[in-house]
Amino acid sequence: MEFEEESCRIKDEETEEQIGKRHQFQKKIANGDGDGNTVVSKTKKNFTQKQAGKSGDKGSLTCSQCGMCFTSKANLKRHMRIHTGEKPFICSQCGMSFTQKSVLNEHLRRHSGVRSFSCDQCEKTFFVASNLRQHLTIHSGVKPHFCSFCEKSFAHLRSLKQHERIHTGVRPYMCFDCEKTFITYSTLKEHQRIHTGEKPYKCSHCGKSFSQSGHLKSHEKVHTGEKPYKCSSCGKSFSQSGNLKDHERVHSGEKPYKCLHCGKSFSQSGNLKDHQRDHTGEKPHQCSSCGKSFTHSSGLQYHKKKHCPKASK
Repeated sequence: MEFEEESCRIKDEETEEQIGKRHQFQKKIANGDGDGNTVVSKTKKNFTQKQAGKSGDKGSLTCSQCGMCFTSKANLKRHMRIHTGEKPFICSQCGMSFTQKSVLNEHLRRHSGVRSFSCDQCEKTFFVASNLRQHLTIHSGVKPHFCSFCEKSFAHLRSLKQHERIHTGVRPYMCFDCEKTFITYSTLKEHQRIHTGEKPYKCSHCGKSFSQSGHLKSHEKVHTGEKPYKCSSCGKSFSQSGNLKDHERVHSGEKPYKCLHCGKSFSQSGNLKDHQRDHTGEKPHQCSSCGKSFTHSSGLQYHKKKHCPKASK
């Protein structure tokens, strides 16, 4: 799993109310408190108790908020900023603030545009050395970090920690608009754009904007005509890997999407969703001319061409 560098964007500071909510949420995560709706499962609670037993070294400094241990006052001081929300290091160019000076320095390199660290195997460049080191593990194929739950291996420790949250049930990142929780911070940031309407990724060809970088990359292939995903059975090419996977089921006959109402199976999730409307009675496709609704989009198109007197005028 590769972690891409994101472009710099101005970030609004959290309000006092949001910071207070975040502190309460972090305490709930640390203590395993909460009612039946808490995001911390019993599995996670047992897991954190085991981990806590490993960290009680003599002479260590303990955080009064979450119980995490540190070997030096400086490290504890830096950690406490997570709880206090303090970000004393401010970028003079965009106003974005950070908890650590080293992170600010890395951020400033993005403004300069200088990518000083380059891979000698694929010529990809990076702003910071740590990102280059992470990238090099892709070429080496070494995955030294193993999951203690399922033995899956990872090239990066951060990837392992994120993966283990699937087993422990820990979802430490919460949206303060709808209280939905997430395993990774990057997924939370993408989700928050639903509420803010932010679409920071803009197509250089047509100006269309997107909330996620992956959606922009997929869209740009419409302009370039690039179809890098080729079917090994018939040679047909596709712009997106998901479309290739859907197509390959034509050859394999695989139908992994099963209707819970009648047991009928489908090769594509979209076809299953369309079929399920026959059971639920949902009619999401409405004629803008006469207001009549249909279960399937094909039914709406046929109606507009043949039957709707208002649409035919």
